Amino acid sequence: MFELFEKGKIQISPSLICLDMIDILKQVRELEENGIRMIHVDILDGHFSPSMPLGFELVRQLREKTDLAFDCHVMVRKPEYFVDELLDIGVQQIVFHMETAEHVDGLLNHIRERGVRAGVALKPATPVSGLEYILEKCDTVLLMLINPGYASSAGESRISYAGKKIRALNDIIMTNHPDTMIELDGRITIESIEEFSKCGADIFVGGTRCIDRNDITGSIKKIQEELRWK
Repeated sequence: MFELFEKGKIQISPSLICLDMIDILKQVRELEENGIRMIHVDILDGHFSPSMPLGFELVRQLREKTDLAFDCHVMVRKPEYFVDELLDIGVQQIVFHMETAEHVDGLLNHIRERGVRAGVALKPATPVSGLEYILEKCDTVLLMLINPGYASSAGESRISYAGKKIRALNDIIMTNHPDTMIELDGRITIESIEEFSKCGADIFVGGTRCIDRNDITGSIKKIQEELRWK
């Protein structure tokens, strides 16, 4: 399954929390039928990020019913417990926030020892310069383009320096560890996928601006047509 994590190839990772929680399995099946191969799973604690819409039991049951790769983003104050739960569930990738982990290098090692892709996530204002010594252990670096937990806030717009930050990260990656992928999360649109893929981004988290849960098939077809994406 790791072959779908291919540097330089655009991947869409629809956000699980943006789907219809009542018909979640039906909607996941529709994603599968339209060629989606991974899904973005946000794990929140209500503190680091002021919401917590998903529980581990939902993620665990869904893991048993789909072959989609689980691309997990841990947005919590103390990530170690949450990481271990996801490892036991059997996910394919875990990124945690560098700002909250006490031992970033050690947690990356812990995830990778279980055969799972590992990486770190950065809040909008966190500089990419702090990645230099851990980049070789990061399969993916996720950049938040909005502040964690404020996706539903109409006043929370995508950061104006997104392109600059993506290019800066890509420069560090190309110098230190060219296989590391760049993932983007926050206000992703078809236009931003086209723009930011040229800056070096690989994985795009598809939220409500990208995937309409009331028209999943139509949303994906539009992405495919406008980006010539498959």
